[in-house]
Amino acid sequence: MDKLVIEGGRPLSGSIRIHGAKNAALPIMAASLLCEGKVQLQNVPRLLDIDVMLGILNRLGCSAIHKGDTVIVETSGANTCHVPEDLMKQMRSSIFLMGPLLARFGEVCIYQPGGCAIGERKIDLHLRGLSALGAKIEENDHQIWCRASKLKGNDIHLDFPSVGATENIMMAAALAEGTTIISNAAREPEIQDLQHFLNAMGARIMGAGTDTITIQGVSRLEPCDYEIIPDRIVAGTVLIAAAATRGTVTLTHTYPSHLTSLFHVLRRAGVQIGAYNDIITISSIGRPKAIERIVTSPYPSFPTDLQSQIMVLLSLADGLSLMKETVFEGRFKHVDELVRMGADITVDMNSAFIRGVPRLYGATVEATDLRAGAALVIAGLAAQGKTVVEQIHHIDRGYDRIELLFQRLGGVMHREAPILRQLDLA
Repeated sequence: MDKLVIEGGRPLSGSIRIHGAKNAALPIMAASLLCEGKVQLQNVPRLLDIDVMLGILNRLGCSAIHKGDTVIVETSGANTCHVPEDLMKQMRSSIFLMGPLLARFGEVCIYQPGGCAIGERKIDLHLRGLSALGAKIEENDHQIWCRASKLKGNDIHLDFPSVGATENIMMAAALAEGTTIISNAAREPEIQDLQHFLNAMGARIMGAGTDTITIQGVSRLEPCDYEIIPDRIVAGTVLIAAAATRGTVTLTHTYPSHLTSLFHVLRRAGVQIGAYNDIITISSIGRPKAIERIVTSPYPSFPTDLQSQIMVLLSLADGLSLMKETVFEGRFKHVDELVRMGADITVDMNSAFIRGVPRLYGATVEATDLRAGAALVIAGLAAQGKTVVEQIHHIDRGYDRIELLFQRLGGVMHREAPILRQLDLA
């Protein structure tokens, strides 16, 4: 496995363009199956998860390729509703194929999806939503079959504002007969992006970004060209890294409105933030201030996907901070790795008590999941000495060559491949 080697202790400085959002691109790529023809998606990052989705689309009979930052999907050849088990187990976002395949073929066969081990993430809300649209669900130990001769609109209330369930229901309902209303819907910007893409294909959807989404079903969708929104979590990761290293950084091609909760937290920590149009500037000189309490919660509250990264900043803050995780119960696995670097953190169930220390020290640590890996990179950049981050395939799922991103800002880091892989590449 590749690893990252980081020489820390240098403030980040410079300007960086933020790449497209993984969590917007993946459901939109799946939604391309709702039409027949060529869909072109711009601003799609090169990530392991994107590669897996391309592989699935090709195995379904599509022609899906990645050229530069553009994904081209020719969906006319799609000829199966059976999502391949080997690829589905590599990525949780493969679940997004349920709604489009069910709407197009009248049935879909999936397996339990894989992905990061950050806690239990059931798909019951997905199945309940599709069932409300008329699908019949059959489950056994390995497979889940959904079948519907015709999908019909319905009023669907989600017990929890699940992003994935909201998006799957939206995609299936886009071609259903009649009107579907999703209440207690997730409000994330990626859901708004999916609505805009579906409407560009001819769907009739409104309300994304609020807790009530209305979908008026149509009989047919047409191919379109579309540009994916910038990745707010990548942007947030870079901002936190700049603050942790006491640097000055400018981000371009961003949506500042998607990061309001992070701005609030960083300002409480004493960091200077400015935003104008699609540009964000951050400057941090002194030691950050402790924050009494941060609670993760669905958008627009503080995102769970930035919890591990902000914990690095709090580890260096002056005073005691409390981080409470309410979304995923298994998302404190990075704590032990930060403690190896000198952090003073105590975990009690879903709460972490962080007593700030003056500095972190380089160590060999392991990325246990995507966002934990990003946090360890930030810690390595801020720490004194050399840090080695192993198991970085997790990081490659959501960051397009993270080492190149931080090198552009003056970070001293590089990727090392195993000897056998280096020989293969040669």
